[in-house]
Amino acid sequence: MCRTLALLLLASIAVAGSALTAGAQGYVEREIRIPWTQAAPNGLDALLVYVNLPGEHPLVVLTHGSARNRQEHVLVTPWQQLPQALWFAQRGWAVLAVVRRGFGSSGGEEEVTRGGHCPNTDYEAADAYAADSLRAAIEYARTLHEVDDTRIVVAGVSTGGMTSVALTANPPRGLVAGINFAGGRGSKADHDVCNPGDLVAAYKAHGKHSRIPMLWIYAENDKFFWPELAKKFDAAFKAGGGRDEFVLAPPDGDDGHHLFSHIEAWSDTVDAFLKEQKLAPLASLLPEVQAPNVPPPAGLSDAGLQAFHRYLIYGPHKAFAVSGSFFGYSTGRITADEARQKAYESCEHSAQAKGSCAVVSVDGSAPATR
Repeated sequence: MCRTLALLLLASIAVAGSALTAGAQGYVEREIRIPWTQAAPNGLDALLVYVNLPGEHPLVVLTHGSARNRQEHVLVTPWQQLPQALWFAQRGWAVLAVVRRGFGSSGGEEEVTRGGHCPNTDYEAADAYAADSLRAAIEYARTLHEVDDTRIVVAGVSTGGMTSVALTANPPRGLVAGINFAGGRGSKADHDVCNPGDLVAAYKAHGKHSRIPMLWIYAENDKFFWPELAKKFDAAFKAGGGRDEFVLAPPDGDDGHHLFSHIEAWSDTVDAFLKEQKLAPLASLLPEVQAPNVPPPAGLSDAGLQAFHRYLIYGPHKAFAVSGSFFGYSTGRITADEARQKAYESCEHSAQAKGSCAVVSVDGSAPATR
């Protein structure tokens, strides 16, 4: 699937030290299938996002987390990381959002079968197995004419964050930095991790080999990997020789483990890290993606209008539900029916009234009247 969202570049933009003036340009979003025998028969599901400017783009590889309920692992799509991919693309990066083996429609067995399943935990082995998916994706990206494979950053959330740490411990050629958003494994319930000592030991083992500069971001109210535990990860990694800048972000929502979804909560921190590492490919940001001209549902607040704008920009399958001024939406789902259900549940949670919500838009359609 490929979507090209037109935009106008309103000024000359410096790219890789030279100035260019662009006319009509576009954000390219292309779902791809990465062939890999170890993910047979389907290969790896991935989403490539970049701005169609001349020359090569440095590469960011993004990867997802894992729901506590293993039944939800088949619901992962790369479109779920489109918001974060667009953030990097606006700064000049090519982004490859990768669904690791065994998740979503990607082939192969998931990493939990290699030591991530409680009570038999070998978190280091699970990380190494998961990192191989990222390594395969990077090798595929080297074949793309849009990609500069001498400047690669890996970034992931939750199990994807810990996988990113593991990749820096055995880095592919061209990997220059890594970002760990709320990384860890083995969360069974809020403030309950299976064999936390094994988890700390895995971070120490990664630190013995990792020398790639990293940024680690955990929220003060993370219920999966709370501050006291996250600080143990950090201390163990550094004790092994690892290099990371540890940031404890302010509380975010009801559970800071979901901070990755709230881009405004980490944008300045990541920008500063990338600039410090001399990894800012553009002198100024590209214009944001403009949403299609679809009228919003009636009665939405300013926050609701902003949410509807985001909904229109983000990837399929998606749905938007309302109840008066209350709303909920869901994007990047496997099917339209799943998107409808998730949007309805989100709206009902917001409205706190059973049966009051209705789905008014699916996959960006003009809202139906109630």
